[in-house]
Amino acid sequence: MAKRRGLARRVGSRAIVHVQATFNNTRITVTDLKGDVLCFETAGSCGFRNTRKGTPFAAQRTAEQVADKARRMGIEEIEVKVKGPGSGREAAITALEAAGLSIQSIEDVTPLPHNGCRPAKRRRV
Repeated sequence: MAKRRGLARRVGSRAIVHVQATFNNTRITVTDLKGDVLCFETAGSCGFRNTRKGTPFAAQRTAEQVADKARRMGIEEIEVKVKGPGSGREAAITALEAAGLSIQSIEDVTPLPHNGCRPAKRRRV
């Protein structure tokens, strides 16, 4: 019988939390310093459906659940990397801090286009 790898896995006290906040959903992933995924949650997996997934309240609940998983793994200090234009950015960071995780740094890693895509060709009617 295979040994189950779950929340009991000890990884150290530091981790990186990636918050991807889109207009339709919020995805929060906890990785170790190498980048290996330890746990993750989305607003959809927390029970929110349709347009409620993109709300700050859904992001707050998602952050609380993922912070609980991270605390059980022994994580105390986190670095936060935020990506996307969604409304759950601030709510997720606030909820992570309120859950007892010590935030060392917050970084915005939203990709920005340098010159954008090539425009569509001129329309002929």
